[in-house]
Amino acid sequence: MIIIPARLASTRFPQKVLADIGGLPMVVRTAQRVSHLDRIVVAADDELIVKTCKEYGIEAMLTSTTHKSGTDRIHECASILEVDDDEIIINVQADEPFIEPEAVKSLMKKLKTIQESHEPFIMGSCYNAINAESAQDPNLVKVVLDDKENAIYFSRSLIPYNQGAGAKYFGHIGIYGFTKKSLSEFCSLNDAPIEDIEKLEQLRAIYHQKKIAMVKVASTGFGIDTKEDLARAVEIFL
Repeated sequence: MIIIPARLASTRFPQKVLADIGGLPMVVRTAQRVSHLDRIVVAADDELIVKTCKEYGIEAMLTSTTHKSGTDRIHECASILEVDDDEIIINVQADEPFIEPEAVKSLMKKLKTIQESHEPFIMGSCYNAINAESAQDPNLVKVVLDDKENAIYFSRSLIPYNQGAGAKYFGHIGIYGFTKKSLSEFCSLNDAPIEDIEKLEQLRAIYHQKKIAMVKVASTGFGIDTKEDLARAVEIFL
């Protein structure tokens, strides 16, 4: 199952998820990109998003307006739908209209492999190689990995700092996957100080010593974080 958390009350970019991109609302375009992979449900904080999605034949439901993160929102959605504990849930951000279906498929495959090994906590995400110039952008989240391709840390800052040893930079692609059981466990964890400092919810798992398996993918897409990003996206669809 793929659940797309969609929040109308964005502080940095209000009503971003309904912005028009090539004749379609952003959340709709994102959903359509991956609709052939699995069941899609949009978990929204406002009836306007629900109504818009349903107009385009996309399943959507209203969730609480008080959730701190998108992960908390998809957990409410999965609980309402009574998703089985062993089912894999993919969280695709509503502001990723260029998300590559192959990246989502690769993450699904990775999570199923981990599930077969009976790991107690199953969480994963994706990354790609980026250049040093892109790594300077605070809107592009960076990730550092261990030798098993698990995430060590995520940051909006430039990491690792290059002291002349030929640093390689990896950009985080904003999709996450869990089993329903692990999603529930994640949402039961106490908030982490580093999560609030960086404004990156995945740091909650690392703070509590949970593994996040990372999958390297080829990606040229980009999320819509600013009005400049939106203008760039609209230009592509002209």
